[in-house]
Formats: sequence, structure tokens, C-alpha cells
Amino acid sequence: MDTQANIHIRLADADDDEFILGLVPRFVEGFNLPPWRRRGECAEHVRVDLARHLSEQPPGSHVFVAENDDGERVGFIHLQTMKDFFSNAQNCHISDLAVDRKHDGEGIGSALLAYAERWAREHRFRHLQLAVFEGNQRARELYERSGFGVELLRMVKPLP
Repeated sequence: MDTQANIHIRLADADDDEFILGLVPRFVEGFNLPPWRRRGECAEHVRVDLARHLSEQPPGSHVFVAENDDGERVGFIHLQTMKDFFSNAQNCHISDLAVDRKHDGEGIGSALLAYAERWAREHRFRHLQLAVFEGNQRARELYERSGFGVELLRMVKPLP
């Protein structure tokens, strides 16, 4: 169990599925998506993908839940093992990270990122990586404060 900012982080279990899936709307709210993306469609895909990972628990997929001192679940992080395209090294990819809206600003996102970094170091990954929508300024600022930098820009051209 990890403690930072009065946050305890543990491996998720089946009792956490509803809580985790209940945070899916956080992935598409509070910022402008690219014009070719629809909130409902994006949220549904995240929900389906997360539900699959929670039920199947595929190798290289690890979901952790953050709780406060009262035992209340306040956020989660989903880490995946991925090979680096350029070096073939094993990287740790932060697939999903969400904090319960009621607990925004309490340092939970930072605590989850710090946990992911320690976990990735312990497992000897070369890099810790993630993807974020360009318009999600709040998340981007958190990631930049935590030492993340842009490596590649994914550019998209919608086709009619």
C-alpha cells in the first residue's frame, strides 16, 4: 500500500468495478474534444475497454485504486506494459487515470502519477508514457508538472 497526500493505493478488485466505470465520464468532460470526436462515443469506448480489462485481467494490465484515510475510493489508475516502437524496450503506459470530481484539487492525481512512476521503476521499465487530448489543459498541466513532455504529436485528418 502506498501513502502520499493521505492517499492509499492498492490493486483493484472486483468490488471496485462499479466505482472505476463510474468515473468514465471524467475522460471527456470539462474540455473541448477535437471537432471530429463525439463525447458519448469516446466515453463508451473507454468504458468498454476498461470493463474488458477489469473482467479479463489480461497480462500486462494493472488497475490500482486510490483511497483516502476514511477508506473512500477517490480515484484510479490503469497501467499497461507496452513495447517502445523505437527501441523495443518495455515501457509502462498510463492507459487511464481519473479522480472522483468531489476530490479534485486534493493531490490525488499527483499521488497516482507518483505511484505509477515508482511502480514503473520497480519493474524496470525504461519510460512512463501516456496520451492526453490536446484540449484537456488541466490534465496536461498536471502531467507537465510531473515531468512528462511531448514526444510525438498524433495528427488526425477526418475523412468524409
